[in-house]
Amino acid sequence: MSVDSLDISLHSSAGRVESTDVDVVVVGAGFAGMYMLHRLREMGYSVQVFEAGTDVGGTWYWNRYPGARCDVESLEYSYSFDEKLQQEWEWTERYSSQPEILSYANHVADRFDLRRDIRFETRVESAAFDEDENAWFVRTSDKALTVGRFFVMATGCLSSATTPDIKGKDEFSGTMAHTGRWPKEGLDLKGKRVGVIGTGSSGVQAIPVIAAQCDELIVFQRTPQYTVPARNAGLDDDRQNEIKSRYADFRAANFAMPQALGSEVSKYNDSIHDVSEEERRERLQEAWDLGGTLFLASFTDVLLDESANVHAQDFVREKISEIVSDPETASKLTPEHIIGCKRLVIDTDYFETFNRPNVRLVDVGNEPIQRITESGLSTKSEDFEFDVLVFATGFDAMTGSILRVDITGRAGTTIQEKWSAGPRTYLGLTVPGFPNMFTVSGPGSPSVLTNMIISIEQHVEWISDCISWLDEHQYSTIEAKTEAEQAWVDHVNAKAERTLFPSCNSWYLGANVPGKTRVFMPLLGFPGYVRRCDQVAENNYEGFVLQ
Repeated sequence: MSVDSLDISLHSSAGRVESTDVDVVVVGAGFAGMYMLHRLREMGYSVQVFEAGTDVGGTWYWNRYPGARCDVESLEYSYSFDEKLQQEWEWTERYSSQPEILSYANHVADRFDLRRDIRFETRVESAAFDEDENAWFVRTSDKALTVGRFFVMATGCLSSATTPDIKGKDEFSGTMAHTGRWPKEGLDLKGKRVGVIGTGSSGVQAIPVIAAQCDELIVFQRTPQYTVPARNAGLDDDRQNEIKSRYADFRAANFAMPQALGSEVSKYNDSIHDVSEEERRERLQEAWDLGGTLFLASFTDVLLDESANVHAQDFVREKISEIVSDPETASKLTPEHIIGCKRLVIDTDYFETFNRPNVRLVDVGNEPIQRITESGLSTKSEDFEFDVLVFATGFDAMTGSILRVDITGRAGTTIQEKWSAGPRTYLGLTVPGFPNMFTVSGPGSPSVLTNMIISIEQHVEWISDCISWLDEHQYSTIEAKTEAEQAWVDHVNAKAERTLFPSCNSWYLGANVPGKTRVFMPLLGFPGYVRRCDQVAENNYEGFVLQ
């Protein structure tokens, strides 16, 4: 990038940048961006955050669809860095809804006065590293230029909504919405004919709520989904107060868990083959009755051994056949793949919804959607008319929001070129060829396989400590070595290959995005990852080039 092309106010008479605008430019004002801003500011750094939305909240700002809810329990899905914050906020449900989580995000922004350093309704369009100045030049949608020493992508793992390329999308005369970009004002579905395309997590959450509101609902399913009951309920005051009385110990126990959550639920440490058929069923039933994503933690080998996994598969399949009254519909809703290789979904009355007289399921595997029409859509053999068409078609996970920004590193290399064969990082935090750039919960980190807020906190603290260490030791840049990147990619792949996760086409591999290279992106195991990150820092940031 040519420095001469930049705003003259940033330059001396020699055409060189006299100073940066800020120490750190952060993209995104979700839970990652907010904590990044707060921690760096507390350490004395100047920070500018850019956010495309009108306020904070990240994924919880955008995902306002009916039924949107977290699948990590409220007392765990919250910041742990500030004890007063932990004590003062009162959660109302076991699994918090989107409005409550967004209220929490706004409370945090108010409490720490974060908005004064966030520029809302401003999208980062490009960022380029200048090798002469050792600085990042960031262009935004308002045509402004911001120069920062460090550049942090805190854009979230599930924030780039995807819509399938179906013919005729522009022809539909009704209302069209994506669950990941739901209108702020909501949609009035009373008396409406609604079509929902997609039965992933957002679809599973939205479909029961939409069905209760609309006159007619047609669900278009590509792949049946394993889902277990959430068993959501109001949060008991005694339970909340008891946890608050020992929050530090509660957090420490969760930090030691593979997913950084569920220490009080995951109480078994044996193989599914080590118990009798009766005990196996009793334990799976116990987990089903308890509800939540830790259903698969009933035994240690369900996600490691297909012969163990099949027992959990069969259990859920039996539940579907028991719940859904129409055998043909039940058959369509019954998955055949490994349970858990796709993200396990938790639901409230999802399967029960298909017993409603106003709900119908269409299997697009046998009845593919041909096109969207002015009045609805057409499959291979039938035409449907709708007032509202909902795309519950998910996200370009983990890399989508990064790749949508024109990021240029050394020698003019773009992040799109660097990741053309799939994302490659060192520690899920940095990318060779892109000095002083960090990603929060990026590919190659535990991220989506953990309690995301806890992973975010660990990343933010590592990044901010790294920046402070660099200044203390008078280094201007840090950049991952290519050999460290390769070793890390091999490590992530080796961990995944010892499990059943890569065995099906999931968004963990990017399989939901046409043309995206299939690479298993998250790393399994939170505690081991934290130990490795700490070791890298303790060894003066081994695996990095420091200048």
